[in-house]
Amino acid sequence: MTDSNLKPLSQSSDKRRKRKYLSDGISSKRYVDGPGVWVSCVRGKERQTVGELYDLFHSVAADLWPIEDTHLPKNSPQDTETREESEVSIEEQINAEVIAIKRPKSDQKFASCQTNTPCVVFISCKSPVDPVQLVETHIQNVKSTGAARTRYTHRFVPVSATCYADLSDMQTLCKSVLQSYLAKYDETFSHTYKIELRMRNHTNLTRSAVIEAIAECVPERCKVNLTNPELFLLVEIFKSVCGMSITTNYYALHKYNVTELANDYAQKDDEGSRVPGM
Repeated sequence: MTDSNLKPLSQSSDKRRKRKYLSDGISSKRYVDGPGVWVSCVRGKERQTVGELYDLFHSVAADLWPIEDTHLPKNSPQDTETREESEVSIEEQINAEVIAIKRPKSDQKFASCQTNTPCVVFISCKSPVDPVQLVETHIQNVKSTGAARTRYTHRFVPVSATCYADLSDMQTLCKSVLQSYLAKYDETFSHTYKIELRMRNHTNLTRSAVIEAIAECVPERCKVNLTNPELFLLVEIFKSVCGMSITTNYYALHKYNVTELANDYAQKDDEGSRVPGM
């Protein structure tokens, strides 16, 4: 079977049940599918990375997209702030905590997708989570505080959506991502941009072919700027999957590398604490 004959497993539940593996080695148990976040990490620490990302992403998402817990029983402590503490029984408190912990899978915002590749992790995101906003918020927090909040994680790359890695599907995805992003601006408003392409474990397409195909989808009012663009069109190709997103300040924020951002903060903090003349 060649890559050209493959289709995303999400298109057919029957095929997903029959096929154990794709020809490129990705297990069909958890197919890489966006929206989500690509993360590079320390070799051999992929499992630990997934664990710390779950903690991090749930924490950031709780601030960005707070959702009332509809699974708590009526008259629970969280639903009855006006009730006297003495009126809430211990049984009710325990029951509320258990329900909050044992949420159904349908309520889980994040899921790890198997990559079978060292140093590479993919975490899919469920609505209402926007992976771009999620990552940008965390990156800005790291820049302003110097706290990476992770031990094994290096670099984040958000993807708004994914598709099969052929030129036609990528152009369709690119147009959709661009339309969604540019819809908030007037049609006459122009931007400078750069296509930031990264390819892993993929040999079917060349970099030049991908960049040319993506560039054809960008409106003429947007001009290329390879040194200091306003927008970065992130294109991540991994095996047979392509993901895309649009972001800003990508270079200024060390390409979303939290290790480098934390080191920068520590260095500036150290310089600021030095006594003049010492």
